[in-house]
Amino acid sequence: MNIHGIKAIYRFEMARTFRTLTQSIASPVLSTSLYFVVFGAAIGSRMGDVDGVSYGAFIIPGLLMLSLLNESISNASFGIYMPKWAGTIYELLSAPISPLEIVIGYVGAAATKSIMLGILILVTARLFVPYHIAHPLWMLCFLLLTAVSFSLFGFIIGLWADDFQKLQVVPLMIITPLTFLGGAFYSISMLPPLWQKIALFNPVVYLISGFRWSFYGISDINVAVSAIATLGFLALCLAVVWWIFRTGYKLKV
Repeated sequence: MNIHGIKAIYRFEMARTFRTLTQSIASPVLSTSLYFVVFGAAIGSRMGDVDGVSYGAFIIPGLLMLSLLNESISNASFGIYMPKWAGTIYELLSAPISPLEIVIGYVGAAATKSIMLGILILVTARLFVPYHIAHPLWMLCFLLLTAVSFSLFGFIIGLWADDFQKLQVVPLMIITPLTFLGGAFYSISMLPPLWQKIALFNPVVYLISGFRWSFYGISDINVAVSAIATLGFLALCLAVVWWIFRTGYKLKV
């Protein structure tokens, strides 16, 4: 294992984050804070409890997941796309570093940024809404698993994208709508029976449900099913990344 190579990639990506703190950290935290102000304080104070939890506290896992998914994808996709765009990826591929070590460096940095952002959002949420975490260890596990899984997914998008516009297609056109429809602001048990069944085809439902269980011990989906679904997505992303490096898809053109 080329530890020095991994450290070089990781440090470079983390240094880029600290050079752009406003865009990387401050902007997502501010955007999520506005959600807390509008939905948590303003609207939440006029709504009843959801499954015994105040509405402002109920939406915290969903809002955190919304930011986590988008930032994980954006950080990882931009990180690997820039070497492709600049042409330096060929130097990376010819260096004495394996594909596994490249993935660990880029995905590890992207996941670290997302976890930092998630913790900051949790701290910020405390300023607006009182909440508790029933299973803190499980919460950290779901946070880490989700950050790594979607950083891998973002890494795949970065390799697939041919231009900067394509980097935003999946987060804006697919992930964000799925998150809003995945129970970020409501419990799917509130939906009519038919729509409850349709919602089960939304993979983000399982992520939000498992994450919410770690906070309040309530969930729309069995927590074991949520964990298995997340692990399955992680395994699928690993398989796709392996195939890309195995075949040279979008790398050796």
